[in-house]
Amino acid sequence: MWCCRLSHLHGRLQNLLSRGVTCSAFQQPNFKSLFPLAIRWHHTASKSLNCAWQQHEDHFELQYANTVMCFDYVWLRDHCRSASCYNSKTHQRSLDTASVDLCIKPKTIRLDETTLFFTWPDGHVTKYDLDWLVKNSYEGQKQKVIQPRILWNAEIYQQAQVPSVDFQSFLETNDGLKNFLQNFLLYGIAFVENVPPTQEHTEKLAERISLIRETIYGRMWYFTSDFSRGDTAYTKLALDRHTDTAYFQEPCGWPCVYAGIWWMEMMHASSCVPGGGLPMIPASLDHALRYNNYDRAVINTVPYDVVHRWYTAHRTLTVELRRPENEFWVKLKPGRVLFIDNWRVLHGRESFTGYRQLCGCYLTRDDVLNTARLLGLQA
Repeated sequence: MWCCRLSHLHGRLQNLLSRGVTCSAFQQPNFKSLFPLAIRWHHTASKSLNCAWQQHEDHFELQYANTVMCFDYVWLRDHCRSASCYNSKTHQRSLDTASVDLCIKPKTIRLDETTLFFTWPDGHVTKYDLDWLVKNSYEGQKQKVIQPRILWNAEIYQQAQVPSVDFQSFLETNDGLKNFLQNFLLYGIAFVENVPPTQEHTEKLAERISLIRETIYGRMWYFTSDFSRGDTAYTKLALDRHTDTAYFQEPCGWPCVYAGIWWMEMMHASSCVPGGGLPMIPASLDHALRYNNYDRAVINTVPYDVVHRWYTAHRTLTVELRRPENEFWVKLKPGRVLFIDNWRVLHGRESFTGYRQLCGCYLTRDDVLNTARLLGLQA
């Protein structure tokens, strides 16, 4: 191999000379371009550790814990946990990220036991535990087990026989609360039984897992079909499937209610209409499904041809939402509370006669997820 490279180098030099290159000081060929950088793997002495790494021109590659990871050098400098770069008491970054050279590369890299040491051009040393790198690498995150979400219809949910949680167990034990949240995150709906049918106990229930979100409807809402707010929900009319507060910049995440209502969930997290009516968007836990034909504003921000595509897409989505197999009907009774993931599950009701009272509130999404994490769930 080296003979071939030397022969190639000799040929190029002969070619330069044959073209009559003249200059006051002979420009030596760029040997780096003639001899590509020989990248070699560095292995640990301990076979039990099973770690290897190599330094590339633009990134650092690490093999450890059955994971191959690649790290940008700026990322490695930016996430330094030394005392001058990171405040361990406040868990805040002290380093000015904008001051890091975007072409930075470590001068040296060494491994001591399970710690990697990066020495940067200014002499600063960054050290990383191998397990920390696995946990925080892109590749490690892809392998991370997160709380699963189950896409369901009425048949799937009924066959699952998801248990409700008792009021006292919900309030007084972490196991009861954890079981509730696990089912809630799985399906987007969950029930609590034997709740005293009062506004005070509903509020107490909600505050067990989250702050209550104040909205234009107040902190807690307690109403009947008296049309007191000029909204279809305050009547005896049927309500088509919809999500709440779709007109908010950030729709409310978790309604907690008493009612006689039905709930359904789409079987598909995303949809696509030929011609680009609905974009195909990967399912994401950070995106809210908004669908509320009652509260939709006038469409006046797009031209007519795009509007027609929107109506075509809306029709396709509505047909899917109204399929009977995608509806799960529930008749609630006093003492039974239903929590709903408003970003994921639509709800509605049939028309009714007689007198009905509804009590509920909205919870803050971040606080519900944080409660789940404190109980050991990957939310």
